[in-house]
Amino acid sequence: MSVLPSLSHRQQGLLLTGGGALIMAPDALLIKLADLPDAEILMWRGYLSALGFLLIALARHGRGLLAAYRRCGGTGIAVALLFSLTTCGFVLGNQYTRAGNVLLILASAPLIAAGLSRLILKERLPRRTWLAIWVCMAGIAMIVVDDVGAGSWVGNGFALLAATTLALNFTLCRRRPGIDMSPMLTFNGVIVGSGALLVLVAGGGGVAMPPASTLAIVLLLCLVIVPSGVTLLQRGPLYLPAAEVGLLLLLEVVVGTFLAWWIIAEQPAPLALVGGVLVLGTLVTKGLYERRLELRRPSRGLEGS
Repeated sequence: MSVLPSLSHRQQGLLLTGGGALIMAPDALLIKLADLPDAEILMWRGYLSALGFLLIALARHGRGLLAAYRRCGGTGIAVALLFSLTTCGFVLGNQYTRAGNVLLILASAPLIAAGLSRLILKERLPRRTWLAIWVCMAGIAMIVVDDVGAGSWVGNGFALLAATTLALNFTLCRRRPGIDMSPMLTFNGVIVGSGALLVLVAGGGGVAMPPASTLAIVLLLCLVIVPSGVTLLQRGPLYLPAAEVGLLLLLEVVVGTFLAWWIIAEQPAPLALVGGVLVLGTLVTKGLYERRLELRRPSRGLEGS
């Protein structure tokens, strides 16, 4: 069912995917502004985002919510588990390295997914995809190598975990096309929140209420931004080709990096900046080229008919 019947499918896709990317752009910045310990920010993000995802799922499916969960099946459980690792990798990555580094590494997830599709689904990839994968990996290597501090290495490792598990998620979802897996994101939040709470309890620490200013940031991020942004991004690909989705997702990288640079002065190091330009340039070039191919396919079909 169309979300905005007065708009074309393409216009709806642009609105949903672009809107979702822009909503998610402050994610990394707000994690840093909250400035909470690892387990605490994960606990709040997990439980609050679970509530947000549940409210959205109820609004969308109503009495059919249980049926929507059943349709996801075992694949949905795997999706929830993988997205839990993605959430942990993204949040912890931002705790230990620059926001721009995390966003740029995460931007490579679609290309990692392409490589995994070759290994897992035995799909043949065009040479341009392999070339883009290797160029992006070189750019990511520049970002990682330029961060010589111990904490930065840890953060980059978590960011790579987030990108890899997100790519696995993409690959897994392709095995059941047409099934909306977004209701399972509620369980992702519960898993992340409960795991973080166990860590807090095992460490002998209690769960303290953060200061009012920090709580406001956490509520905005975890209860509003994450559930609404991720839900829009989940819906967008139903209306747009993969190449355009990939291009629009780069909005989060560009805007998110700029916000961190502007507000908390997280200026990228020179080599990391070169690596970031290499990654973004490759993804934009590949997306535009594939978009051109997609526009030419219908005309070819008409010529042959």
